[in-house]
Amino acid sequence: MRDLPLSTLPYSELHPARLEHPPLQLQQPAHGATPSRLEVCWAKTEQEVCEAQQLRFRVFAEEMGARLTVPKGTPAGHDIDNFDAFCEHLLVREIDPKDHSSRVVGTYRVLTPAAAKRAGGLYSETEFDLTRLRSLRGNMVELGRSCIDPAHRSGGVIMLLWGALAEFMIRNKLDTMVGCASISMCDGGHFAASLWKQLEKTHLAGIEWQVRPRLPLPVDDLRHDLKVEAPPLIKGYLRCGARILGAPAWDPDFNMADLPMMMRLAELPARYRRHFIE
Repeated sequence: MRDLPLSTLPYSELHPARLEHPPLQLQQPAHGATPSRLEVCWAKTEQEVCEAQQLRFRVFAEEMGARLTVPKGTPAGHDIDNFDAFCEHLLVREIDPKDHSSRVVGTYRVLTPAAAKRAGGLYSETEFDLTRLRSLRGNMVELGRSCIDPAHRSGGVIMLLWGALAEFMIRNKLDTMVGCASISMCDGGHFAASLWKQLEKTHLAGIEWQVRPRLPLPVDDLRHDLKVEAPPLIKGYLRCGARILGAPAWDPDFNMADLPMMMRLAELPARYRRHFIE
């Protein structure tokens, strides 16, 4: 893949509209103070994309210790890769009621089918052989680089992001979402291996959708009999009907095990369909 400067960032052929939501109270106001609110929107300018990339750097590099590989000329404090210029970037902003300033506290990036063709493929294909998903590609998007500011991981931000993603999918007649759900390997990978073995029994997709990791997590060399609980984001995906597409890949740069996942709108449980769609 060639390096692409941000100036090549296209407006999507799908033109995602700005999505406004009622203000959300993050905490009870103290001494009559006005609470902050959250707003979800799609990035429309280079500057807005840069704000998402800065949040990603803070979470991935500074908090999680990832060794980021970025294109030449990347500004300090940004997480950028060669897929960013082809993606739509979904943002959640915290609005300060005093001066109406804002900061990005949550983000996803979305690679549409048409954009994936221009990019030469999906990011997930750098980690997995996705041959068996070929028949789905015409209506399939890839979600990636999701992260939330540590102060906003209680649920409100992710619900706004998911609601906007569902609206985007329906409006553009898309039906399938794929991506990699990352699991920390700070314990050497034993948690990730054990989680995979648990989910393999309960949430593995049918053989027709299963994919293969290019650099597999060495599960057989790790403890994989631990009783573990899925991280909140993965647990949320599973509650929404997501399936695991196969064994995890090992991402040594991020020190993560990546589980390939797929979620189809047709399989969204009724209670989530009412919340996000109807």
